[in-house]
Amino acid sequence: MALHLIKLCVGADSIEDLREWVSERSLIAIAAGMEPHSSHITRMVPKREQDLLDGGSLYWVIKGQVQARQRLLDIKTFTDADGISRCELVLGPEVVETELQPRRAFQGWRYLTDDDAPRDLKNMGDGTADLPLELRRELAELGLL
Repeated sequence: MALHLIKLCVGADSIEDLREWVSERSLIAIAAGMEPHSSHITRMVPKREQDLLDGGSLYWVIKGQVQARQRLLDIKTFTDADGISRCELVLGPEVVETELQPRRAFQGWRYLTDDDAPRDLKNMGDGTADLPLELRRELAELGLL
């Protein structure tokens, strides 16, 4: 069973903002002759790396709701210019919308089990994907989705 990470998507107000950022990073990677991907730098290194890389994703919390995920491709550690250990989460180029799941603010990242992870919106099969985001958000806050 895959293990995932969940993190606040600081600086993005919408999935479109996140997709734009990912697209820019992918273009930069392609221009450098690398595979298209984006990455996220964090201070703490996940201890369960193998579980995360066995089909795991990074789930993004935007405006208090889990709204999207990106596949985890690799986890790299490095030391920055100030001598501080860092972790680079290498992410796939696709931003997949998920069902909305409320989350309170937290610092850093947290592990997320497969059972607790929200489903991909396209796999819900109940017409939810056709609803506008604001309506889905409102229905989720009311506990109707």
